[in-house]
Amino acid sequence: MTGHAGREAMLAGCHAMVLAAGGASRFGGGKLLARLDDTPLVCRAVRAAFAAPVESVRVVIGADAEQVREAVLAEQTPPPEFVHCDSWQQGLSASLKAGIGALPADARAVAIFLGDMPDLSGQLAGEALRAVLGGAPGAYPVFGQAPGHPVALSRALFERVAQLEGDRGARALIKDHPGVVRLPVDDPGCIVDIDTRDDLRVYARA
Repeated sequence: MTGHAGREAMLAGCHAMVLAAGGASRFGGGKLLARLDDTPLVCRAVRAAFAAPVESVRVVIGADAEQVREAVLAEQTPPPEFVHCDSWQQGLSASLKAGIGALPADARAVAIFLGDMPDLSGQLAGEALRAVLGGAPGAYPVFGQAPGHPVALSRALFERVAQLEGDRGARALIKDHPGVVRLPVDDPGCIVDIDTRDDLRVYARA
């Protein structure tokens, strides 16, 4: 897995974050290290994040932290920055808070990827980030009627992340926020995630 090769022009002040700290209880643990096409699941999301037009990529780790770090470092050049979420057991919101807290002080926007989504698009992240740079507080893709990822947040919403609890993530933060841009897409990858081992088997057969 390589870094920024083939990526569109970087958007100044924009960053990407991969949330990869959860314990994957429904999967029975170790989900992000499960292999698809001989690649750890989390590395597919990291690869998509590096394809986005961003200044930097951060991976938030917690459960299985060292194993996830090693898996990513074995696949990804250049490497991302890693952010450890000590409170990962408190849910997705804790990972998001840790990631937001680690962004540079001059960050204008962030695109959020989930480590258990194997078909995310760096190009879609760019579209969402451009919508935010154009004045939207947030943006996300929609496939059919289903909201997807990556979700882009403007700096104006960073402080509101602190209000989130449990497994509520970025999409919950902007769901009813005025001015949020919804981007209709024909890419089902923005909604495909792996929750259980059955999901993984079904995906691998597709």
